[in-house]
Amino acid sequence: MFVLENGAKKGEDPRLQAISEAIRVVPHFPKQGIMFQDITTLLLDHNAFKDAVDIFVDRYRDMDISVVAGVEARGFIFGSSIALGIGAKFVPLCKAGKLPGEVISEKYVLEYGTDCLELHVGAVESSERVIIIDDLVATGGTLSAAIRLLERAGAEVVECACVIGLSDLKVRCKLNGKPLYILLEPRQIENGF
Repeated sequence: MFVLENGAKKGEDPRLQAISEAIRVVPHFPKQGIMFQDITTLLLDHNAFKDAVDIFVDRYRDMDISVVAGVEARGFIFGSSIALGIGAKFVPLCKAGKLPGEVISEKYVLEYGTDCLELHVGAVESSERVIIIDDLVATGGTLSAAIRLLERAGAEVVECACVIGLSDLKVRCKLNGKPLYILLEPRQIENGF
């Protein structure tokens, strides 16, 4: 358990143990060799979910953040709650074709193909201070695309944040120089791999 900030472990928060234990680990999902970190069980635990949101709110409350951008779909859950807590607007970053109206798009490469994030035109204004929220970061590809998309719209991306993330420094190198804040490392289960 840890809070990871730019590759350095920060002081242990006693709430992290309960948050970690509330996340179910599903072996070999969606394919062999993957240890899926299922945050839906965290959402079922009112206290642990509130603690996770509160940790983020405490961090961002005094950072003059005007926009919280959540990456589809689990980033919407945490991002909208954090936005309410810090008094910022929430902006969804969606997969292609999910937003009505005029959008700007950012394509990015995945290990098995390509994907695309979209943002409503006018959702962010020039120089607004933004944090990007998702549930998990593994390679950093989606977060990097989100940074590029928001910067093209004129926003100032202050930081990316995830509930779960790999402590591997290669991830940080892919985030266009932006800080990455992570609550927990992925949890393993006994008799896993």
